[in-house]
Amino acid sequence: MAEWFAELKSQFVLNFIEGDRWKLLVDGLANTAKITLVAVLIGIALGVVISVIRTSHDKNITKLHGFSKAILKFFNILAQIYLTIIRGTPVVVQLLITYYIIFSTSDNKIGIAILAFGINSGAYVAEIFRSGIMSIDGGQFEAGRAMGLNYGQTMINIIIPQAFKNVLPALANEVIVLFKETSVAGYIAITDLTRAGNMIRGVTFSPFMPLIAVALIYLIVVVVLTKLVSLLERRLRASDH
Repeated sequence: MAEWFAELKSQFVLNFIEGDRWKLLVDGLANTAKITLVAVLIGIALGVVISVIRTSHDKNITKLHGFSKAILKFFNILAQIYLTIIRGTPVVVQLLITYYIIFSTSDNKIGIAILAFGINSGAYVAEIFRSGIMSIDGGQFEAGRAMGLNYGQTMINIIIPQAFKNVLPALANEVIVLFKETSVAGYIAITDLTRAGNMIRGVTFSPFMPLIAVALIYLIVVVVLTKLVSLLERRLRASDH
């Protein structure tokens, strides 16, 4: 047993203490958090726009005529194409296309990763928001009209705030999913958490300690976020009573 602890200690020193290699994990976690937080903001903004377009089309297309109907159909088709492409292809492929093809002349790897993950997240957030908007009683639209609000004002001031509250737990879970998905950012040479662990492994030729450390960090963050989501869900349920 003493020999096992001695070996474990030596492996810990080799992988994390020597050369201050633990700093790689700290920097990797910081990059992962940065990509996740900014990408989810982009995803929410994009998702709200797409969901409003799709729900507006479903609810109003039969009531419109002429130019307005054509414009709404056009944007709805664009939204459907976007959703089909993004949800039908792997996020790592989207990341590689964004980096090596669309922004091949740019050196801003973090920015490209944020954009790629944000666009990917937007497709899933759009469906989350669309379900939230569709769950709002139709009488809310009529109430908005009775108050003298037009369709857009009703959406912004009445429907979207209620839908946001309904889908907030699902959005929080999307943050968790996105946090884990950023583990592929290393494909474009970003030192995220996963790549940091792999870099340590490449130097020490000892895979166990750095990879287990990476897995534990992901696990701890996800457990904390999941706990926060559970608390949020309980608070929202309590506020409904």
